Amino acid sequence: MRMSSAPPAAKLAKPNGSAVPVKDALLGNVGDVTDKEAQEAIEVIDQVQCEIDKLNEEASEEILKVEQKYNKLRQPHFKRRSELIAKIPNFWLTVFVNHPQLSALLDEEDEEALQHLKKVEVQEFEDIKSGYKINFYFDTAANSFFENDVLSKEFHLNENGEPSCKSTSIKWKAGKNLCEEAKQDNGSSDKQAKKRAHKQPSLFFSWFNETTESSVDDFGEVIKDDIWPNPLQYYLAQDGEEDDDEDDEDGAHDDEEDDDDDEVDDDEDGEDDDEDDQ
Repeated sequence: MRMSSAPPAAKLAKPNGSAVPVKDALLGNVGDVTDKEAQEAIEVIDQVQCEIDKLNEEASEEILKVEQKYNKLRQPHFKRRSELIAKIPNFWLTVFVNHPQLSALLDEEDEEALQHLKKVEVQEFEDIKSGYKINFYFDTAANSFFENDVLSKEFHLNENGEPSCKSTSIKWKAGKNLCEEAKQDNGSSDKQAKKRAHKQPSLFFSWFNETTESSVDDFGEVIKDDIWPNPLQYYLAQDGEEDDDEDDEDGAHDDEEDDDDDEVDDDEDGEDDDEDDQ
């Protein structure tokens, strides 16, 4: 949460009870600071901090080496997983629909187009810090929306940390462009045009056309960091929800039966009391 104002700068106490900002002391503008031991301590602390920063840089380099090592070790397993996923119809569509964030981007026609999605692949560059690439493989023989067999989007960070991205240009088939807001000709008899009339452009496929604010591309980060490591959890999420719904229905049915039994018991008790009164 962003604070409304910055905290006051830390200060060093002076012998007379007043104080001077630490920043000024570090810059050499110590002014009235006369405590020699405090000044010497500041200089030593600065040297120690330089050593800490150096170790942090070395640690980052070592961590990067470890990540690169295990990224290579994971590749055969990713390949094996993709081969098995290919045997499951609409696996990736189900994953996207079940994901709480991505599902908000999809409409009915997006889902229809994504039925032809066969494979998703995330490729991290050799220098992991420099970026990554996401590939979407489609069945072109059955795909009635576009001609591409692969749609890709790349994210890059240069040496200065400046972000950039590029993506595949989608080759839409006639009347199937989901990224354009539908416009219906009054004299047109095209059923597809009528279906898409007044419809907003697809958020999912428009993502491939976006090249701004690539440093905060939530969609790409969700796929790379959340879905790609374990897509199975989202594929199975639907089954878990169905089981929960069934349990809720069974519980409600049991409660209704209990209520009916209670009513029967109450009626029998009432009849017994009437007989006793007679």
